Amino acid sequence: MNKFTSTATKVAPDDFRLVVRQWLADNFPAELSGKEPMQYDAPIFGNPAVDSWTLAMAQTGWGVPAWPKRYGGGGLSTDEITILKEEMQAIGAWNPIAGMGVDLLGPTLLELGSEEQKLEHIPAIARQEVRWCQGFSEPGSGSDLASLSTKAEDKGDHFLVNGQKIWMSGGQYADKCFCLVRTDSSAKQAGISFLLIDMHQPGVEVRPIRIISGEETFCQTFFTDARVPKENLVGELNRGWDVAKRLLQHERGGDYSGSLCAGYFGLDGSPAELAQRTLPQTEEGCIADADLRGRITRHEMHYHAYQIALRAAEAGAVPEIHPFGQGSVFKNRGTAIAQDRAELFIEILGLQGLGCAGSSFTEDEVEIARAWLTSKAPSIFGGTYEIQNNIVAKRVLGLG
Repeated sequence: MNKFTSTATKVAPDDFRLVVRQWLADNFPAELSGKEPMQYDAPIFGNPAVDSWTLAMAQTGWGVPAWPKRYGGGGLSTDEITILKEEMQAIGAWNPIAGMGVDLLGPTLLELGSEEQKLEHIPAIARQEVRWCQGFSEPGSGSDLASLSTKAEDKGDHFLVNGQKIWMSGGQYADKCFCLVRTDSSAKQAGISFLLIDMHQPGVEVRPIRIISGEETFCQTFFTDARVPKENLVGELNRGWDVAKRLLQHERGGDYSGSLCAGYFGLDGSPAELAQRTLPQTEEGCIADADLRGRITRHEMHYHAYQIALRAAEAGAVPEIHPFGQGSVFKNRGTAIAQDRAELFIEILGLQGLGCAGSSFTEDEVEIARAWLTSKAPSIFGGTYEIQNNIVAKRVLGLG
């Protein structure tokens, strides 16, 4: 059997676990164990080991294990996906098929895209051949997203797009953009359409934005007569707000929320491990500071409970409280857990946690400080903390 041949046949769970374990032993490069990059960092392609691992996952479809095989997915059951994740975690393996195409656009297209759009875009996402970014926010349209003004003018067989987008995560590395544009100025939500735009064409200018952590994970993009074929319209004309709402459910809940908000922005290890390495301990080997020890324990309990809740929701083991409300609950809880963890890392390091550069700080200390700064962002992006609370209050608790 070719080592890239998919083995995702329907077998008993124990047998499937053995299949996965052997496949990982044959295909996952040991030198990549525990070295998962941030998904919005500079492209990781060009590393032979990463390229080999990406190809292997793409060939099996296991990079997007729940997606139908027809579109390049793994076609796995919920139980099989759980087994795959457990076996990967056991050896420090990570999924190289990642990004906004996988987390946001792909699931949305599978539900709302035309068959032609699915066949054109989904397999390329499943193979990690195309990087996508999100064009929603504008300088004057953040929390009030529906006030956006980037305009798409109907030119018969295509649209001409003019305007500006901002806070586009990874936009400087993206090949394509899923974008909200105004196609009717006489309405607000009812005048918005959802377009797929080629980022490499004339009329698209990208400028990276350096944030407080010193990184350039965001960018702003200017569209000047950018041409978009009519077949790149997702859903109906002037009904893009409906498509965007469905996409935002994926952004605020599930794997995306769990990995981005509670994945701790690349922080390795746990607060407990760092504290045991750097702080005084009791004779029994416990962290000497009882108050800090208690807060670290509570944090770990909250984190693991959150992960269990995510897995249960993915498996359909809990009833969905509301399509929008559930995503908002997961986003806000994941954000709070991520920020709590970052704060604990800084507290444990003390003065050594306050440096973003310089010879007085180790590389790990600098990364922790930058991660702490970055952890502030999820309270804003994808819908602010306050907006999510309003959604929960109105749509789950019926208070509005």
